[in-house]
Amino acid sequence: MKVSIIGAGGLVGSCAAYALQCGGLAREIALLDVNVETAVGHALDLQHGSPSVADQTIVGGGYEHIPDSDIICITAGLRRKPDESRLDLINRNTDLFVQILRDVKAAGPKQSAIVLVVSNPVDILTYVAAGMLGLPTKQVIGLGTQLDTIRFCSLIAEELKAPPTQTKALILGEHGDTMVPIWSSAAIGSLPLEKFPGWTPALANQLFTRTRGSGAEVIKRKGGAGFAVGIAIRDVIDAVILDRKCLLPVSSVQSGCYGIHDVALSVPTVVGRAGVVDQLEIDLWPKEVQGLRASGAALRKTLDTVLPRIK
Repeated sequence: MKVSIIGAGGLVGSCAAYALQCGGLAREIALLDVNVETAVGHALDLQHGSPSVADQTIVGGGYEHIPDSDIICITAGLRRKPDESRLDLINRNTDLFVQILRDVKAAGPKQSAIVLVVSNPVDILTYVAAGMLGLPTKQVIGLGTQLDTIRFCSLIAEELKAPPTQTKALILGEHGDTMVPIWSSAAIGSLPLEKFPGWTPALANQLFTRTRGSGAEVIKRKGGAGFAVGIAIRDVIDAVILDRKCLLPVSSVQSGCYGIHDVALSVPTVVGRAGVVDQLEIDLWPKEVQGLRASGAALRKTLDTVLPRIK
C-alpha cells in the first residue's frame, strides 16, 4: 500500500515517515510538502537507510502522488504556541487546511482511500475534511486522542515503574482542553489500576494534569512534538494496512455514540482497511460519559463559528 504524507517537510510529517519506514509495512511512502526540495531531501535521507530496514520505495514530491495513494495523511499546519490551546489554532489553520483539501480533491484520490487528519485542531479539521472530500465518512479519520492515550500510558508506567506496553488506559473526547481520562477501564496487565500498589486518587489527578499539558511541555522544551506523534500516526496507519480491526481512540464523525451527534471526536473505534469499522459504546462511569458529552458540546460550539468561514 502507498502512504502519502502531506506536510512531510515539517517535524511531525518527517517523524511519521521515519516511523512508517521503521515499521516496514507500507510498500511506498511519498513525502509531500509545499517546499518540494525539503520533501525530496527527507525522502533521500530515508532512502539511504532502507537497506537496513525494509524494501520500500520512498519518494518526495507533490499532489501527483495522491491518485494512487491508499492512505493520505495530512500533517501540514501552523505550529501551536506554548501558551495556545489547540482550539485557538482554528483561525490560523482553517484556511490552510481547506486549501489542502481542495488540492487533494482536485488531484483525484481513490474512492477507497483512507484520509488520516493530524493537523490541529484535529477534531474540527476531521469534521471539515469529512464534509469536503466527497469520500465516505468512515474513510476520514482524525488522529484524535491516540497521542494523548500513549502519553497517558507512558506517564502512568513511569510513575508506577510498570512496563509501558502492559499499561492500558484511554483518553477520549477532544484532543485538547476537554479531553476525558477513562479511569474505569485502566489497568496494568490484567490488574485494575486502582488495585495497583502505590495508586491513589491524588496521583491520578497529577498524572492526568501532566498528560493534558504534555503537548505544551514538549513545545516549551524542544519547540514541538515529533517522535511520539510519529508513533501514534503509525499505530493508526498500520491498523489500516494490516486490516487489524483493533480498538483505537481516534476521531471520527459521531452519529449517536454516547448520545453525541454531528461532531468529530474520539470514542473507542475499531480501525481496519475500510477506516472506521465500528464505534463502540463501552461501559463507562457516568461522570466519564458526562465528560464526553461536554467535550462534544464544546466542539460543536467551535464548529458553529468555523463552518461559515469555509462555505
